[in-house]
Amino acid sequence: MQFKIDTSEKFHAIQIKEPVLSANMTEELDACLMPLLQQEVKNVVLILQDIQTIDNAAGEHLVKLQQCFYDQNASFVLCCLQKQVEKALDTFDLLELLNVAPTESEAWDIVHMEEIERELGDSF
Repeated sequence: MQFKIDTSEKFHAIQIKEPVLSANMTEELDACLMPLLQQEVKNVVLILQDIQTIDNAAGEHLVKLQQCFYDQNASFVLCCLQKQVEKALDTFDLLELLNVAPTESEAWDIVHMEEIERELGDSF
């Protein structure tokens, strides 16, 4: 699986450079994403603009990954979904479980807001 990773001060923007995201690719996805939870910058924006097709198992795996990141006080936001991918996730009843933003910029905003929420939560 090919990735493009850009790291900023608050998050890693990771673009999957493949047309299909399927269950047999989830192990590679884990190998890319899970080590990020051990770094100082843990938040992830996963850019799916190149994905044209996703299967149910891969969608379910994204939900599990998101939960894993949130359990570690890190954000996990998907963005730039193609209409057919969004429709497939909705058909699998997964779309409403995922933190999805229409654009990369809006995904960054979500990460920044969640960072502020965590900081405020820690101060009480």
